Amino acid sequence: MENTGNGNRQTRQVLLLFVLLQMSQADSESGSFSVLEEMQSGAFVVNLAKDLGLEVGELSSRRAQVVSNDNRQSLQLDINTGNLLLSETLDREEICGSTEPCVLHFQVLMTNPLQFLRIELEVKDTNDHSPIFLEKEMLLEIPENSPIGAVFLLESAKDLDVGINAVKTYIISPNSHFHIKMRVNPDHRKYPELVLDKELDYEQQPELSFILTAVDGGSPPRSGTALVRVAVVDINDNTPEFEHSFYDVKILENSTLGSVVVTVSAWDLDSGINGDISYTFSQTSEDIRKTFKINERSGEIALASSLDFETVESYSIIIQATDGGGLFGKSTVRIQVMDMNDNAPEITLSSITSPIPENSPETVVMVFSIRDRDSEDNGRMICSIPEDLPFILKSSVENYYTLVTEKALDRESRAWYNITITVTDMGTPKLQTEQSIILMVSDVNDNAPTFTQASYTLFVRENNSPALHIGTISATDRDAGTNALITYSLLPPRDPQLALASLVSINADNGQLFALRALDYEALRAFEFRVGATDRGSPALSSEAPVRVLVLDANDNAPFVLYPLQNASAPCSELVPRAAEAGYLVSKVVAVDGDAGQNAWLSYQLLKATEPGLFSVWAHNGEVRTARLLGERDAPRHRLLVQVRDNGEPPLSASVTLHVLLVDGFSQPYLPLPEVAPERAQADSLTVYLVIALASVSSLFLFSVLVLVGVRLCRRGRAASLGHYPVPEGHFPGHLVDVSGTGTVSQSYQYEVCLTGDPGTNEFKFLKPFISNLSPQCP
Repeated sequence: MENTGNGNRQTRQVLLLFVLLQMSQADSESGSFSVLEEMQSGAFVVNLAKDLGLEVGELSSRRAQVVSNDNRQSLQLDINTGNLLLSETLDREEICGSTEPCVLHFQVLMTNPLQFLRIELEVKDTNDHSPIFLEKEMLLEIPENSPIGAVFLLESAKDLDVGINAVKTYIISPNSHFHIKMRVNPDHRKYPELVLDKELDYEQQPELSFILTAVDGGSPPRSGTALVRVAVVDINDNTPEFEHSFYDVKILENSTLGSVVVTVSAWDLDSGINGDISYTFSQTSEDIRKTFKINERSGEIALASSLDFETVESYSIIIQATDGGGLFGKSTVRIQVMDMNDNAPEITLSSITSPIPENSPETVVMVFSIRDRDSEDNGRMICSIPEDLPFILKSSVENYYTLVTEKALDRESRAWYNITITVTDMGTPKLQTEQSIILMVSDVNDNAPTFTQASYTLFVRENNSPALHIGTISATDRDAGTNALITYSLLPPRDPQLALASLVSINADNGQLFALRALDYEALRAFEFRVGATDRGSPALSSEAPVRVLVLDANDNAPFVLYPLQNASAPCSELVPRAAEAGYLVSKVVAVDGDAGQNAWLSYQLLKATEPGLFSVWAHNGEVRTARLLGERDAPRHRLLVQVRDNGEPPLSASVTLHVLLVDGFSQPYLPLPEVAPERAQADSLTVYLVIALASVSSLFLFSVLVLVGVRLCRRGRAASLGHYPVPEGHFPGHLVDVSGTGTVSQSYQYEVCLTGDPGTNEFKFLKPFISNLSPQCP
């Protein structure tokens, strides 16, 4: 732009033409504005918020942005003030050339709700270019016999400006032979013609010259000059005549270079050099000269450079046929460019939202526009996406589309999508463009942790070391990131008497369980608790699983002898009549073992005897019997050392000493084996004393057994409340007795001592077992 006059003034003009508002969501609103070219970057165009009736803050909250069809960023929106500003200096001639009006198309895109505002920005021309003659010197050869009023074509000046700023008039320097006359060619451009005012005389003045000035209509006006030389030619009285005054031809835009567009033809009635015709372009622009070329002799117009329908749809060319005498004729050729489907559709992305949260309802993923520079069917387009994707395309306005989710997405089923947008035109052959985007799905905490097992059973051997790792609880979470991080914890036990916090602990990060103290199988054989797994999402989700810990027995308890008592003040002697036969039951060693299973299987062995071979101990029940008949020579007192050993690894044992006294004189003094029938004996006075002694010993023995059984029942009652006890399985050896934790006498095993009421025989029954829930009866 140039500044003239009294001072340098910069002209800035903005015209607001119209703004259409009150459209529904995702509908298009329109606004047209104008701005002078050459305005500096940052120049104010319009306050968009004010014209739309919006609050300034609403532009920011709705993420308003300016986009254009051809990715030209000529405007910028200040979302803080609502002002629409220029982002670059606009040159109308560079943008539109000779096209008038020069209109740029933009869109203002706003979301929440989705809304489009179409903006048409007209770039107004300023008089920033002077007219220019392509040829600074023009030579006209005019016959001397040219009549007054004869018209001669002059080259027109070119002015890049348009409208009132284009070439307005032509003037020549004062002379007596010619004046200028203005003409308008078919493309509405003005060109000058030289009109003869006075006859020429070759003999008097063979050459004339003057200055041709082209003046535009700008304010202030600009001008350009060229020198015109007129050479007076002697007598050539016939001008060339064209076969057609107007030629109308069509050519495909993809025609090859050098192909003939049209051939013009003219003739001249003169002969000799005055009848030789040459063809040239007249009044043509530089663009036409670059695009077409003419054969001066044949009149063939050929293609010199590629055509583009999207740039120029038609050309208007004036052809001048000049003979050798300088006379000429003219004809106009209009060349129409036929569109070919040579432009693939274009896709312009306006906004993309990625990632998309899963479980969200219908969500706008992307906003984009499509364009095809071709025309008619070649410019019609179809937009599509693959059918197997949970997305749909919605058409909004003027080839704008929104890509939205068809349903809520599930990240656990599919974490990302490769979406290919395909745009195909309707031309022949069809052209298509593809645009691929990767859409990520962000995780939402919608999956609770899942344990790898419905329940867990752990085994730990008693007497373990504190902080022993006894097992690992594991859970998985289908979510991702922090939503999949799991924290493990012990849940409060359902049994308030179970001190879980003193028994086990859990590693919150990996679910490892540790025994906090040594466990005692005899005190606590099993216990149950629940473990929780909680993720770190918001809100957090959790699940729980039951855990059962079984304490395995270790052989840590030696057998305990219940009978005979070892802590009595005086040892108790077993009375055996000398008349006893082999196999006579002398006594029975009763022992228990606090362990379980094979650790509680007891066996008995006679370690030492006063007289070896006289007595034997049954290995499986601890019964002490005579091994042979007693003789007179046998000593009256005997001392037997019996060992009780369990079946653990390593085995533990205990020993007990039995005192046996051989006596004479009472009837039927022994219990026979099952296959030997008892013989009645005569009662004597020794029987009464023996019964009294045995009754005393038995009473003391039963009292001790009852106390011990009561104590163990209390301990087992407490252990039973914490879990069930496992029962050992497997083959039970014949030489061992399984006492299930109580040795050879169980909780319900007692002994009965009775005296028969039959006066005919004083029978003594010793150690007869009976069940505790049945009342004892004497035979």
